[in-house]
Amino acid sequence: MYPSILIVDDEPSILQSFEGLLTDEGFEVVTASNGYEALKIIEQDPPDIVLLDIWMPGIDGLETLKEIRATNPHIPVIMVTGHGTIETAVNATKIGAFDFIEKPLSIDKVIVEINNALNFRRLEEENRYLRTKALKENAIDGNSPAINALRKQIAAAAPSDAWILITGENGAGKEMAAKMIHLLSPRAEEQFVDINCAAIPENLIDRDLFGHDKNADDKTATKSTGKIELANNGTLFLDEIADMSLNTQAKLLRSLQEQKVQRIGSSRTLTVNVRVIAATNKNLETEIKNGRFREDLYYRLNVIPITVPPLRQRVEDIPLLIRIFLEKQARQNITRAKKLTDKAVEMLCRYPWPGNVRELKNLVERLTIMSDAEIIDAADLPAPYNPGKTTAAGSTTEENAFYAYDTLKEARAAFDHKFIRAKLLENDNDIKKTAAAIGVGQTYIRQKIKDTNEK
Repeated sequence: MYPSILIVDDEPSILQSFEGLLTDEGFEVVTASNGYEALKIIEQDPPDIVLLDIWMPGIDGLETLKEIRATNPHIPVIMVTGHGTIETAVNATKIGAFDFIEKPLSIDKVIVEINNALNFRRLEEENRYLRTKALKENAIDGNSPAINALRKQIAAAAPSDAWILITGENGAGKEMAAKMIHLLSPRAEEQFVDINCAAIPENLIDRDLFGHDKNADDKTATKSTGKIELANNGTLFLDEIADMSLNTQAKLLRSLQEQKVQRIGSSRTLTVNVRVIAATNKNLETEIKNGRFREDLYYRLNVIPITVPPLRQRVEDIPLLIRIFLEKQARQNITRAKKLTDKAVEMLCRYPWPGNVRELKNLVERLTIMSDAEIIDAADLPAPYNPGKTTAAGSTTEENAFYAYDTLKEARAAFDHKFIRAKLLENDNDIKKTAAAIGVGQTYIRQKIKDTNEK
């Protein structure tokens, strides 16, 4: 299919000559002698591109351009004039013209401009497709009141440049909420750069955030661009920010408040334009009281607070989520989607879901792979989701929930709390006796008890 071009000019000779020349070049050409006629044609059958004369009787080219941009903003418009001024060109560009060329027109120059505009339109369409796809992939599914409220918060917060603090349990969907905010924001065409503050060793996080320049003192180090610099004009997502050290918190706050970044080993300061979204599963006010989080950073991040609800507070969404995950697994495996019986779904709705949506997704994937049946019944559900079953090792419901965690660090921390609680009960809550029994110091146990009570 050939690209279609609408030529709008009040000079019949120009319309006739360019219609013939561009038709010979393989374009489908439609002509109009004034703005009214052009707008009518665009309303009935929008072209791929418009060549629009500025000086015409009736509504001129600039007014016609405004109407085109209002009704068909994705059509590139090249403005044409025989006696243009810089002011006219600037006005046309501000309104949304793709480019501005002067008469007498060179056919070679016009074809170059047309091809540039078509390439630009193609890229815009590709970006819109990718953005729509990304929105669909990161959509927060569900129709519960809690999720509807969350979506409203995201829609309200996204268009601004305000910093956002997202809180919620592990696996609830904090990263998806952050991506949705980015994709609905004016920065959607720019980078979404994420950094997991809990996964990067303390001695490397500064380099990850600020980057590194080669210098004479460190001949082994390679030059690297930091995450803040990469996020310029886009969004920086700081996941699990509560796990960042106080020293790094201070550097981060100063850099992002000033919107300046300096690579390690460099004397040059770069100016950036970054929107910040942070997330944590911890209570930052408690972390501040215990001296583990900077109060000034907390108030800087917490301009717009958003909480992602745990799955147990949106139980009515579980049947929909199960269906979505089953269909996704079927697409990935190129098979028919399996189904869960009503009894199986009811049983899963009664489970407390300590690992939230992530745990549910993992379970559905496991059931899809491990079950030969097309219909999965309540009896097919494993422990701990089925109260009447235990695993081969006799695991309890609580113990099996460790598989919901993404990282060993998270699972180990959860295990520590549960293990110490169990051993304290065995030893009549005697800390000294428990410490001796499990081979740790009493201070370690007291700290774990304190952490548990604060959560």
